[in-house]
Amino acid sequence: MTTRLLSAAAALALLAACSSTDQNAAQTGAGGTIRPGSQEDLVANVGDRVLFDFDSSVVRGDQRPILSRQAEWMGRNAEVRIQVEGHADERGTREYNLALGQRRANAARDVLVASGVNGARLSTISYGKDRPAALGSDEASWAQNRRAVSVVQ
Repeated sequence: MTTRLLSAAAALALLAACSSTDQNAAQTGAGGTIRPGSQEDLVANVGDRVLFDFDSSVVRGDQRPILSRQAEWMGRNAEVRIQVEGHADERGTREYNLALGQRRANAARDVLVASGVNGARLSTISYGKDRPAALGSDEASWAQNRRAVSVVQ
C-alpha cells in the first residue's frame, strides 16, 4: 500500500514538473529564454501589430503607443530590421485591399520613422486580404484583419 501511494505521489510530482516546464517553454521559447531582438521578444514585450478602422489607413490614437514602444525597442536593438506588413479584411476587391494594405503599412512605417527609427531599417509589403489573422465574416474577425504587423527580418 505504501509503495502504491509513493508511486502515485511520484507520478503526480512528475506530471506537475512536466506541466510547469511546458508552460515555461511556451512563454520563453524552445531555448528557455526569449532572445533579445527576436520576433518573440517583439511580440511578448512590445506588441507586433496595430489595428485600423474600416476602410482607413490612419493610425488610430489608441494604437500609437504600440508603435512608440516598437520604436523604443528598435532603439535598443540597433541591428534589427523590420518589415511592416499591411493587411485588410475580406471586403472589397483584391486590388483595392492590396492598395489599402500598402497604405496601412506605410502609415505604420511613417509613425516609426517620426519616432526616430531610421527608415533604412524598415520595409513595407501588402498582403491585402490574402493572409487573414482571423477567419470569419463578422465584425470581430474583420477588426483583427485590418492591421499592420511588424516582422523582424
